[in-house]
Amino acid sequence: QLQLVESGGGSVQSGGSLRLSCLASGDTLDYNALGWFRQAPGKEREGVSCISPSGDSTHYADSVNGRFTISRDNAKKTMYLQMNSLEPEDTGVYYCAAPDPMFYCSADVPMLEADFASWGQGTQVTVSS
Repeated sequence: QLQLVESGGGSVQSGGSLRLSCLASGDTLDYNALGWFRQAPGKEREGVSCISPSGDSTHYADSVNGRFTISRDNAKKTMYLQMNSLEPEDTGVYYCAAPDPMFYCSADVPMLEADFASWGQGTQVTVSS
């Protein structure tokens, strides 16, 4: 399993921006897709975005498409989530996660929590109106 540590959460007003980072370590990092999930208070955890090992394929939830951008720098062992035009509905704990290396991240493949085996501790994002 990969070890994952998130950073970059915080509090912003509606319309603001934040960039989350996920520092990853482990032998299979170069072959692993990576992803972001979030969990709002009282709601189930949902997939936000994922990125393939090379970065050439991505997936976004409909609710964030066009506002969030996922990227990764394998040399720095870091994945990013640039979040723009934030809305109060984006409030929640954001988790970095890694699936089994066989998982293929693409626009057409849903992100299921059960497919992701490694998880970070989460970072809080709060958006006020």
